[in-house]
Amino acid sequence: MGDRLPEPHASSSPAVAASSEAEEIEVLDSEDVLPMAAEDFDPDNTGYISTEKFRSLLQRHGSELDPHKLEVLLALADSNSEGRICYQDFVNLMSNKRSNSFRQAILQGNRRLCSKALLEETGLSLSQRLIRHVAYETLPREIDRKWYYDSYTCCPPPWFMITITIVEVAFFLYNGVVLDRFVLQVSHPLYLKNALLYHPQLRAQAWRYLTYIFMHAGIEHLGLNVVLQLLVGVPLEMVHGAARISFVYIAGVVAGSLAVSVADMTAPVVGSSGGVYALVSAHLANIVMNWSGMKCQFKLLRMAVALICMSFEFGRAVWLRFHPSAYPPCPHPSFMAHLGGVMVGITLGVIILRNYEQRLQDQTLWWIFLSIYVIFVLFAIFWNIFAYSLLDLKLPPPP
Repeated sequence: MGDRLPEPHASSSPAVAASSEAEEIEVLDSEDVLPMAAEDFDPDNTGYISTEKFRSLLQRHGSELDPHKLEVLLALADSNSEGRICYQDFVNLMSNKRSNSFRQAILQGNRRLCSKALLEETGLSLSQRLIRHVAYETLPREIDRKWYYDSYTCCPPPWFMITITIVEVAFFLYNGVVLDRFVLQVSHPLYLKNALLYHPQLRAQAWRYLTYIFMHAGIEHLGLNVVLQLLVGVPLEMVHGAARISFVYIAGVVAGSLAVSVADMTAPVVGSSGGVYALVSAHLANIVMNWSGMKCQFKLLRMAVALICMSFEFGRAVWLRFHPSAYPPCPHPSFMAHLGGVMVGITLGVIILRNYEQRLQDQTLWWIFLSIYVIFVLFAIFWNIFAYSLLDLKLPPPP
């Protein structure tokens, strides 16, 4: 076992996106991961393996690796002109540890990759072509796309966005039957009596800051949100995982309802637009920031269509907000949730999407934007506790 490569985990994938200048690589303790390999290839405990020994190892065991993983390892071997590589980077790669040091180590090697692009590979099955399509839709770097293509197993599937969508549709159909109305349900006099939507008089019921996403103004409102959730949210979840995408989505939902409670204090709020706009805004911003690297087809046209759809939905929400209410003196639902979602998307969302398989805790901007978000949430909580009474605001009666 002395010089044998450990079996890579099926779901592991390294952080190989090179996006900044190379920096000094930290040497970490690795004996808990590969104790015998450390002893054989780094006998002097220097923290490095000679490139010659590393290449010898790849020649003997390269057939056991996915071809794109072997390509990344060869790029790592070429990343240092001094003839040695950081042993800890090798350990991180094979043991599913996400580290910035690996990304920096492979910066130069990444430029030497000369094999054909993933898009040029032929003889792929339908599922393989789908995975390749998702990779090109969401990832701006070829080496990341190849790694995702080799690593994705559809286990678990993108369950979060699909589940949220099914639940939203189910609640809408239920309300449609109860109210006997599917178009502009929000105009029904009994609409506000639902226990899920956010209402300023019932803001002490904390669940309403989340559950309002299961109520929609009508089929036109639900339809656009569902389409965007599925077309944008599902591919993003396939690449970045349910934990990260659900965080962006829920953060956008909470920011949306809190934004309404601060900036449009007399209005209720319904719909999943806060979460949807967080995801779509993050995705569009990521495309713009990595324009040359994104290889999705017709990206300019598709961005224009997405922006038109979002603008149409936002315009509908603004019109509805100032349209004469069906249940005066309470106005129709607010549009501020859309803006709260956008702010989450272009801050926290962008950081998450730009750092494929990177530890977010290593990103300075992540902590900055997370701190701003937490401060906003705390401010909004205190605002809801004290501002309504201090401003002596006249709120609509509870439904």
